[in-house]
Amino acid sequence: MRIVVTGAAGFLGSHLTDRLLSEGHEVVGVDSLITGNPENLKHLSDEPRFHFVRADVTKYIGVNGVVDRVYHMASPASPKDFPRFPVHICKVGALGTLNALGLSKAKGARMLLASTSEVYGDPEVHPQAEGYWGHVNPIGARSMYDEAKRFAEALTMSYHHQNHVDTRIVRIFNTYGPRMRLDDGRVLPNFMRAALRNEPITIYGDGSQTRSFCYVDDLIDGLIRLMESKLDEPVNIGNPEEVTILEFAREIIAIVGSKSQIVQHPLPTDDPVRRRPDITRARTLLGWEPKVQRPEGLRRTCEDFTRRVLIEKADAAS
Repeated sequence: MRIVVTGAAGFLGSHLTDRLLSEGHEVVGVDSLITGNPENLKHLSDEPRFHFVRADVTKYIGVNGVVDRVYHMASPASPKDFPRFPVHICKVGALGTLNALGLSKAKGARMLLASTSEVYGDPEVHPQAEGYWGHVNPIGARSMYDEAKRFAEALTMSYHHQNHVDTRIVRIFNTYGPRMRLDDGRVLPNFMRAALRNEPITIYGDGSQTRSFCYVDDLIDGLIRLMESKLDEPVNIGNPEEVTILEFAREIIAIVGSKSQIVQHPLPTDDPVRRRPDITRARTLLGWEPKVQRPEGLRRTCEDFTRRVLIEKADAAS
């Protein structure tokens, strides 16, 4: 198939691109590089089935020729991006999704929207199933991302019902692995970068808040299974194995062999206290569940982070 991936230079988009190419497809990667990293695609420079288009999805997505599938992965997603690009994040959720849907309609292509567990906000229901409508502060410090994704889901379903576009919606829970930005601001890059530098690891509150971490290879497998299924309602893809932030920090210190100490800071505004997916729908209807255990996933991630932190140190010293 000929497949468009928006946000192709990002963490998830680049892994998805690799997987699609490995399955024999042709991929057109679209990215503005506002937060995407060209290094994530550098190894594909001589791949004849990969074509990169630098473009802002909020303005237009133009692709010549046949398109069979569109994976709309584009959006700044790091907490550090929220105060830097709040309006742009809203525009990616609204105009970017509109343009991806328009491309899909024009080409007769199936589209998958990469939504997020953030649509559940700070959940009052645990674990979170797809039928839960969420608990989101619409004007809070994280609202631009949460509400952009919620609107993107509404727009996608509207196109599906009114314009008969074949759509899929995935709600992605915390995902980790190689190629995450070192300065991403999310918990794993923060902890691993600090541990590799033997710097203090900051946890917020007492560390009893929880997350559920899914390794990137498992996540990509779930995306492709969903795209090729007949499910047009949202599906959670994530790892239901829950861990406290304090436990997670200790795991990373042990895997790295770090001398880092754990320090505590106050909880940030609107930070979810608990996060765990109910993956019943994915298990029963897609035959999907995560396979990579957290110790193995962290080991693979640590190898990648170690290499890049060493480069970072060398660059700083030169």
